Amino acid sequence: MTTLSDRGADDSLATGGRVPFFPPDLFHEDRDTLLRLLYEIGTGADQKFILGDHTRRLEDALRDRLGAADVIACSSGTSALHLILTALGIGPGDEVVVPALGCAPLAAAVLHTGAVPVFGDVDPRTLTLDPADAETRLTPRTKALMPAHMFSVMADMPRFVTLAAAAGLLLVEDSAVAQGAELDGVPAGLWGDAGLYSFVQVKSFGMPGEGGAVVTRDEDTGRRIRMLRNHGQDGVRRGLHHVVGVNSRFDEIQAAFQLHRLPGLTARLERRAAIAAHYTEHLAGLPGLDTPPPGTEGRCHYVYTLLADDRDALRDHLSAEGVDTHVYYPKTLPDQAAFAPVTAGRPGPGWPRAREAARRQLSLPVHHRLTDAQVEHVTDAVRAHVLRTRR
Repeated sequence: MTTLSDRGADDSLATGGRVPFFPPDLFHEDRDTLLRLLYEIGTGADQKFILGDHTRRLEDALRDRLGAADVIACSSGTSALHLILTALGIGPGDEVVVPALGCAPLAAAVLHTGAVPVFGDVDPRTLTLDPADAETRLTPRTKALMPAHMFSVMADMPRFVTLAAAAGLLLVEDSAVAQGAELDGVPAGLWGDAGLYSFVQVKSFGMPGEGGAVVTRDEDTGRRIRMLRNHGQDGVRRGLHHVVGVNSRFDEIQAAFQLHRLPGLTARLERRAAIAAHYTEHLAGLPGLDTPPPGTEGRCHYVYTLLADDRDALRDHLSAEGVDTHVYYPKTLPDQAAFAPVTAGRPGPGWPRAREAARRQLSLPVHHRLTDAQVEHVTDAVRAHVLRTRR
């Protein structure tokens, strides 16, 4: 493929002899900056380590970049989700429709408010919550829809906006993996009442630690979330608690580091997109293998996920060829022990497409630190396995 990586092609397979799924050198080029910031903030006269000027500047930069009414930095993407649900008044007696395939916080955050997650099946191509299926799960107790962008594809947000409006529901957008993606000109995170990003290391705007942000078009929602993240204080007068909040404050060192890395985000996302396009070009149409939908509209390229009929055999073959892969969700959420009691005795059609996706999904390395040689090696290894086993 055309060389677009930030490292030389001959620096690829020699390092450790493997293609890493998670880049071990993710922050290598920023090491000196991180150490400098650690020293400057750690020895600064004001000794301000949380919710200081760096956090404010990061929030401002992200807000301006998005065109949002407010961006509120917090301690993690999971915390961001819980803050949103709490700020929107979701609680005991309410139901929230969430995808059956996805990360545990989709269900856990709902349960922590006292509400009940209702699992909907996914679209077989995008692997995101199917709006038509979600509509069948609505009851008089439904308070909100919570679609999540999955792997490299945004959910069908225009249809969810229509459904939420028609049914009088709140719309929470779990955009944790989708920072930088747009659909119909609208950034991921700004389609509903509020959205969020995760800054954990492996995300597209990852950092060396935990962090996240709530994004919203509504100033009142932003104001409530700002109080909730800091023990219910309004940020003006310390010690006055207006609501029962939590500690979900953002670290000043991490904020300064993210400000340093923000200008390079677009280039890193473009590199991920180029790698994903190369995979799709060379793997689409192979027997027993489904690639993500092609194109750039509504794409986030957090990870590149195949659906393989012989997933485990393909994973073993790639491992033998020095390619690390990852199975994100080996079980659907309603099939997890933690959430199975939620669905016990509840009538419904089940989640056959989500279960099929859990059985077949396998994610390939797609991070921006991959060299062209590594990308070619991954591509060739997948093709070799599929073509050999399908003769």
